[in-house]
Amino acid sequence: MTKNYEIKKVTSEDVKQLQEISRQTFKETFGEYNTEKDMAEFLDEAYDTKKLTKEIENPDSEFYFMMVQDQVAGYLKVNEKSAQTEQVADNALEVERIYLKNDFQHQGLGLVLIKLAEEIAHKKNKTNMWLGVWEKNFNAQKFYQKDGFERVSQHTFVVGDDPQTDFILVKKL
Repeated sequence: MTKNYEIKKVTSEDVKQLQEISRQTFKETFGEYNTEKDMAEFLDEAYDTKKLTKEIENPDSEFYFMMVQDQVAGYLKVNEKSAQTEQVADNALEVERIYLKNDFQHQGLGLVLIKLAEEIAHKKNKTNMWLGVWEKNFNAQKFYQKDGFERVSQHTFVVGDDPQTDFILVKKL
């Protein structure tokens, strides 16, 4: 595992870096499974500067960069209360986004980020943590299952004009 990492809380001054890492990691992860049109539409809409700034400034959301050798290797976004994308479990913290650039995967850094989310959940006295994972992202599903997440339901996640299925996973804390 890479030991030379640092966790940095994202502020509104970091919005351009957040936009860049968000677009890059989403495209790396899902680009080959979506049309260019759907991907471009999603990236423009989901990671719009004003939208990201509003998310960063929401007191019920937190973003963290995973820094490796002074570069952003990935990031985490967690939500509580009304910032959650939906109500899945009582007294829960949502892990809305957890992404690493391809070059930084399979080095234990994803585990560092999910454990950071769990630490945040514990500090906020949450009893559950939840997230959505694409039905065809088998590596991520295995990763979360190994960490104690269990599938409880599913929902539709739209990329451009393409409705896709995400499994909803919950971990009791």
